[in-house]
Amino acid sequence: MNLPKLILASGSPRRSEILNFVGWEFEKQVADVDETEFPGEKPADYVKRLAIKKAAAVAGSFGNNFVLGADTIVVIDGEIIGKPVDLDDAGKMIRKLSGRWHEVLTGVAVIRNSNTAVEVQETRVKFKKLDDNEIEFLVNQGEPLDKAGAYAVQAQAALFIEEIEGDYWNVVGLPVNLVYRLVRENL
Repeated sequence: MNLPKLILASGSPRRSEILNFVGWEFEKQVADVDETEFPGEKPADYVKRLAIKKAAAVAGSFGNNFVLGADTIVVIDGEIIGKPVDLDDAGKMIRKLSGRWHEVLTGVAVIRNSNTAVEVQETRVKFKKLDDNEIEFLVNQGEPLDKAGAYAVQAQAALFIEEIEGDYWNVVGLPVNLVYRLVRENL
């Protein structure tokens, strides 16, 4: 089976790692897009819009190639939790997630020529109730600043996650099965 080469419109090291894990050849072209939320925008609409914008920002230079754009967010109580601005903000985010379910949404867009396919993958995650020492551990050891929700499921946060409903790779940062399906459907 031959997977077509992807153009990854993302600077995310986790997305690159996932594509490397599955042996998918890709070239990275970081897309510079405004990620400001629109007033009243629903979380799923937000990640779809950003995924399309990221892919479209570089697609013009790669006509017949598959260009992949993605955006991942954490949502709790309908509120988008982005990346923390500093360690204090990371602690607040982790405290909010403690003992509760939340959703991880990733918008995935694949553009080839002028055809665009886009979907959203949702995964539910539940943290155990964290004490102050555990929160401090995640803030100081978990490298939270470049991660939506201030945690990495594949690192220290794994100690505290009780349940996952849905695609694990989505929580890491790229639902690679969805990417595969979108590419196969648009060959």
